This record gives sequence, C-alpha cells and structure tokens, in this order.
Amino acid sequence: MSAGPYVRFASLVAAIIFIADQLSKYWIVQLFWPARGCDPFNNTRLIECRAEILPFMDFTMTWNPGISFGLLPQDSDLGRWLLTLFSIVAAIGFFIWLWRVEQRFLALAIGLIIGGALGNAVDRAVYGAVADFMSLHGFGFYWYIFNVADVAIVAGAAGLLYEMVIRPTKSP
Repeated sequence: MSAGPYVRFASLVAAIIFIADQLSKYWIVQLFWPARGCDPFNNTRLIECRAEILPFMDFTMTWNPGISFGLLPQDSDLGRWLLTLFSIVAAIGFFIWLWRVEQRFLALAIGLIIGGALGNAVDRAVYGAVADFMSLHGFGFYWYIFNVADVAIVAGAAGLLYEMVIRPTKSP
C-alpha cells in the first residue's frame, strides 16, 4: 500500500506541533517560572505561580495527571504509563489512517492530533503528568488550563468533525 498524497504534509504539521509544544513547555517550566521565583514542580504552591499576559489570558502552572480537561486522572505509575501508551497507540492509529487520506484538510486535522498526542505523551513519560499553563478568562469565568498540544488536539478533532459531519461528501 502506497502512502497517500498528504502523508509528508501531515507529518510536517505533527512535527511542528510537537516541537512547538515541547519548546513552550521547556520555556515555561525551566525558564519562565524559575525566573519569577516559582517552583513549577512544587504542587502545594502552584496557585501562587500566576502571571497576567493579556487582560483575558494568564500563565498559570498546573500538572494534569489525566487526559484533556482533567478527565481520567491517574495517580499511580501504572495509570501514568497506560495513558502514555494510549497516546502513542492513538498517534500510531492516526498515522495509519493518514496513509489513506486523500483530502488536505483531513490530513491537517490528523497531523494536529498526532503532534499533540505525542507532545502530551512525552510529558507523561518525563514528568508523570502533562504541563498545562495557559488560562483564558473573561467576565469572571475561567476556562480550563491548557497547552499547545491541547490546542492542536482540539483543533484537529474539530477538523475531523467538520470533515465527517458538516462537509458534504462526494458521491462515487
């Protein structure tokens, strides 16, 4: 079976997302918070590590031991490694699907999901949890704290939904 026409494109998207995610997490954990006197690894004092970036966006350090939106939190090594394995297997599954993709937009969505899944898998393997640090808020309402990988996964999932549900399909 030969590769679809967008495997390289989606692989590049995945690589860009993965690198952007890992660089942003390195910067926030190793440089940004320590320069402000915050220890991003001290869970009891993380609430003090908040920096207003824009009127609607803060950097707030938190470690997510689960999957998106804090679902399925894992506090054991077994759970951590199962989530890590799940992320890697999901990325492999999406890559296999990518080989049959004939639409550029669908390939983009899959590339976003692969890059995000691998970025969060690295966090679980290295830190035991996913580093989340961006917090959007407005009118007294705070949304979830997230990272670059989370944005890519959500955007990719939205792209998949668009391609599968909303966009009209061509009849053979």
